[in-house]
Amino acid sequence: MWRSCKMDLWLVVLASTLALLSFSRAHRGESVCIKANAQSCDECIQVAESCGWCTDKDFLTLGEPKSARCDDVEFLKAGWCSRAKIENPRGSIVITENKPFSNRNEDVQITQIQPQKLTLTLRHGEPQTFDLKFKRIEDYPLDVYYLMDQSFSKKSDLDNAKNLGADIMSQMHGITSDFRIGLGSFVGKTEMADISTTPASFQNRASYKNILQLTNDGNQFYQLLSQQQISGNLDSPEGSSDAVMQVAVCEEQIGWRNGPRLLVIATDAGFHFAGDGQLGGVKLPNDGNCHLENNMYTMSHSYDHPSITQLVQKLRDHNIPTIFAVTEELQPIYKELTNQIPRSAMATLSSNSSNVIKLIMDAYNSLSSAVILENSRLPKGVSLTYKSICRNGVEGTGEDGRKCFDISVGDEVTFKISIESQECPSHGNPESIKIKPLGFTEEVEVVLNFICKCQCSAQREPNSNKCSGQGTFECNACNCNEGRIGRLCECSADEVRTEDLDATCRKDNGADICSNNGDCVCGTCQCKKRDNPAELYSGQYCECDNFNCDRANNKLCGGHGHCVCRMCVCEANYTGSACDCSLDTSTCLAKNGQICNGRGTCECGVCKCTNPKYQGPTCEICPTCPGVCTLNKECVQCRAFQTGAKKDTCERDCDYFMLTMVKDVGMLPQPTDQNYPIIHCKERDVDDLWFYYSISIENDIKEIHVIKMPTRGVIPSGLEVGFMHNSELSISSSSTSPCSILIFGMSKWLNLLCSFVAFSILAPLFTY
Repeated sequence: MWRSCKMDLWLVVLASTLALLSFSRAHRGESVCIKANAQSCDECIQVAESCGWCTDKDFLTLGEPKSARCDDVEFLKAGWCSRAKIENPRGSIVITENKPFSNRNEDVQITQIQPQKLTLTLRHGEPQTFDLKFKRIEDYPLDVYYLMDQSFSKKSDLDNAKNLGADIMSQMHGITSDFRIGLGSFVGKTEMADISTTPASFQNRASYKNILQLTNDGNQFYQLLSQQQISGNLDSPEGSSDAVMQVAVCEEQIGWRNGPRLLVIATDAGFHFAGDGQLGGVKLPNDGNCHLENNMYTMSHSYDHPSITQLVQKLRDHNIPTIFAVTEELQPIYKELTNQIPRSAMATLSSNSSNVIKLIMDAYNSLSSAVILENSRLPKGVSLTYKSICRNGVEGTGEDGRKCFDISVGDEVTFKISIESQECPSHGNPESIKIKPLGFTEEVEVVLNFICKCQCSAQREPNSNKCSGQGTFECNACNCNEGRIGRLCECSADEVRTEDLDATCRKDNGADICSNNGDCVCGTCQCKKRDNPAELYSGQYCECDNFNCDRANNKLCGGHGHCVCRMCVCEANYTGSACDCSLDTSTCLAKNGQICNGRGTCECGVCKCTNPKYQGPTCEICPTCPGVCTLNKECVQCRAFQTGAKKDTCERDCDYFMLTMVKDVGMLPQPTDQNYPIIHCKERDVDDLWFYYSISIENDIKEIHVIKMPTRGVIPSGLEVGFMHNSELSISSSSTSPCSILIFGMSKWLNLLCSFVAFSILAPLFTY
């Protein structure tokens, strides 16, 4: 007897202890943190942003693997791991440069985006979001570089090119007062395949020459433009690709500002591309760098022409839209080129330059009234999303999240940019990306740092005595050296299965090793994991679990307790082996405030009526008690027939029940068909007519069914009588009627006649 009590007490203590340590892990859905089976803190924090690592040395219970330290942070707290001992690093945003927006009247350096530089610290799966703001300034600046073909085959084409340059200079001031223009010229390379060798051909010749840096001095531009002469060449295609490359990458020499840029090229010839230089012995691929000395391209003889792909990339990187002004016969060639170069256009080079001017105006208006963000290449595993908040609060997401249109002077728009990392870089170094408005040189530099290690990992102890000298002790767990196993690295992998070690993993001599729910590792049970990480084996011999407890309402421990070592530990106010018995008596209170109306007992929150006359959830319904029919008579009369003593106060006094009119007695609810009490009533009115009705109460809602028409006779036992709405009489019986016997096989009309006669004879006999 004493031994049995002692054993029961031990089980209660064990159950309570385990409940405190692991109840939070017993009842939840699948945890990605547990499922990852992380063996270190560093692995854990890279699983998901919700995962944390408990460094408390006493956190694990018997049989729990080291990976149980990695769990959802909220459950670690609920499992009695203090906040101070949970490794849970978080990402952050630090703005390192945030100059104010420009005042156009004062600032030389234009600033239209904020911030200009920031540092993001990213943890796996935890996005960091910041606001990039753009504000359009007044009288937007524009730089136009005019690039001329110096090898025009016709003097008229050269004249048209000069006139185009002059028209651009004269008309652009009508678009913006802050306008600058530059001038350059190009011909073919200086190799034999590309040039004429006559002395006259070399007099005014250079592969590419930057004639005039961007300036607002119109007179100087006119003067230099008028001095340009035709230079000799041998082949028809020219070195325009070399010139475009240098114009794009030599920002300082050209004089590009931090604002909208535009390149206009005038030519009557085709263009060389990568590979053509080899005809003249130039074999090195174009390096895409600036090689201007004294405003001359000096590496024409060393580097091949750039490829179309290189030009596209450089024009995009330096935000330079391009307009090709070409003669009519070259339009098919340059049309194909503009299809490959983003933000490029083509116009006809002629004596009328209005088409080119219009393209320039369209490009300027597009740049100054629209903002489209673009970003540099993202590091592996990093994703970026945009959300725009444009004029009047209009929002855009997805691809529209990077765009805002119809921006007026002084308008400020916001882009919410979210950056997320899904993996740590192999090199572990910071990365950098750049975000900028398309067509602008202003940009936001975003430096990315990655959280890949726990702070506690910095105090690692290689070959620590805490790990039997065979592993690294970090974050209160052992990472064993190769060939060593066990929680403390105490065993060699070759010693895992021996009889002596297995004996310590049995509860008694006849028991299975680790209760057949785990593996014996170095004489210690390591419990198996189940497919559902919320289901756990535990205990010294893995003899306990949290899923084999009694159930109620198809829920473990009735949904009101925790399963600990196969026993339900119930929540407050619940008891029973399945925690299915509520100790709350509020559900048993009757309207008079008594438990079960004083006529029953409250068991597990449900009334058990001790007086057989009473029914219902609180023992308040008495179907056989006298007076129920009489009590409701006057209200039934006034609502069903608009007669009786309460016909004048019916609306006020008689709204406590639901009324349903039926055609005959057979349509009244029957007690045998329902699970709630039903009372059948018959009452006489002032006209000596009988009316019939039933009273039923379900979930405290009273419903009364009334036969539509009163009668002077009573209904014989076994015979159901009803009056139809058209005053026709219908008679039916639950047993074989006399008419069915007397007139068997007759038509339904003869049966109806027989029924009418039978009722006329029988009804007076039953009149009260």
